[in-house]
Amino acid sequence: MFTDACLNRLARRDWLLHGPLSQLVDSYLSELVRLRYARGTVGAYLRCLAHFSFWMKRRRLSASDVDKALVEHFIRDHLPVCRCPEPCRSVVSEMRAALHHLLALPFYADAVHTIASDPVASELRDFYEFLRDTCGLARSTCVYRVRHLEAFFASRRLNDSAESLTLTISEVEVFLTDLAQHHWRPSSLGVICTSLRSYLRFRALRGDDTSLVVSMLPLIANWPLRNPPKVLSDLQLEHFLQAFDVSTASGMRDYAIARCILDLGLRGDEATHLTLDSIDWRRGVVTLQHTKCHRAQRMPLPEQTGAALARYLREGRPQTNNRSVFVRHRAPYGVPLSVAAIRNAMSRAFARCNLDDQFCSTHVLRRSTATRLQRANVSIKEIADLLRHRSLNTARVYARVDIERLREVALSWPGSTS
Repeated sequence: MFTDACLNRLARRDWLLHGPLSQLVDSYLSELVRLRYARGTVGAYLRCLAHFSFWMKRRRLSASDVDKALVEHFIRDHLPVCRCPEPCRSVVSEMRAALHHLLALPFYADAVHTIASDPVASELRDFYEFLRDTCGLARSTCVYRVRHLEAFFASRRLNDSAESLTLTISEVEVFLTDLAQHHWRPSSLGVICTSLRSYLRFRALRGDDTSLVVSMLPLIANWPLRNPPKVLSDLQLEHFLQAFDVSTASGMRDYAIARCILDLGLRGDEATHLTLDSIDWRRGVVTLQHTKCHRAQRMPLPEQTGAALARYLREGRPQTNNRSVFVRHRAPYGVPLSVAAIRNAMSRAFARCNLDDQFCSTHVLRRSTATRLQRANVSIKEIADLLRHRSLNTARVYARVDIERLREVALSWPGSTS
């Protein structure tokens, strides 16, 4: 009934009903309704889908041909020069959102794609599986390493043979030099070198002799420890926590996120994957399942953190079947907050307390937690355990933040009177 009502108001409903996506219209509408989109938004997305369906039909494409590459081709190449009959929806932001929901349907999410004939695509897929299954790296790490390798291959002229996928020192130097000329930071260039080194290890396991290339990969000059890490002072932290309007549902949610990051030392990704099942209210324990090292960790739940979470769950969190603690309060309702959404929420709080010129994102809160613990005489080993650092050297950087104690152990300058 709802489908008929939406289609009856659609000027180009024939593009949907008689196009390659006709069998998916009901599922598409049901998904938008489940996510509680407003009627006007549903209509706009349907108009976008009708435009896409018309374009597909003119090119004799079927529903099985739809993938991310085809969507990007439609948005980037067709929309700027679109000559489709009016009226048709061509707003890029709306089109991208509408087609994102199309790709999220089970029809596409569960589709088994054939192995790409492109040797680069096949190699990138195998490299991703190596990072995920053999190395056990986090998904975000796998993604950015594959992207770095993809950018390297894109900078070269490749033929269709597998031998063209080998790395040479001269090509690596040209690639890194070009990035440096485009103002990439030394720390970022070092990360790209790590990605290339990881790919060479992958090729070595496949029988290639990569020892010479690995030994000649450039070492990027970088001194990340030349300055103490930026952290919030006690006064700045107080102003930051007061920047959340806890009288609103989203304010209660964002304040609870801030408390979790500050009190538990969570990463943004760990806050995203925090679920209702992670919290044992009777014992006052939080279990982190989705950590960077893929190890579950139990942590005590501080009273002020538990109070912020309880208030949000009772008064602010929308009704949803999703078990994630922090979810969207606007359509699509009930979807877990992404890492980017959490970062943006913290950045907006910094802007409200006039600290956005000094701080942004979430990691400064995690660093501030470690610094407060260091000043409270907590050992480096305990700080590393709380922050889930594998190496003590990663946590030792916070010892340099306690300026007052460093002054106590500093020697007098030669020739000075003191």
